[in-house]
Amino acid sequence: MQTKNPILDEMAKAFESAMGLAQAAGEEAKSAFRAQGDRMAAELDLVRRDELEAVRDTLMAEIASLKAEIARLTTSAASARAMDDAG
Repeated sequence: MQTKNPILDEMAKAFESAMGLAQAAGEEAKSAFRAQGDRMAAELDLVRRDELEAVRDTLMAEIASLKAEIARLTTSAASARAMDDAG
């Protein structure tokens, strides 16, 4: 046989309500913290990763092109010197 204790029922309801409020407060704090972080990141004027990678790829291609041009000019200058020395 089970007896119903109204005091324990009320305490259980109060604890359940308190847990719900604590969970809601935690979610609200997390949301506020995330919003503050987003606001700070926006103020820092940060670059998105995909934009950074696109610029990096463009620069790497340009560097490769410039290295090839330097090699071509170096070879051309060496050939010109060899012709001057021979002639």
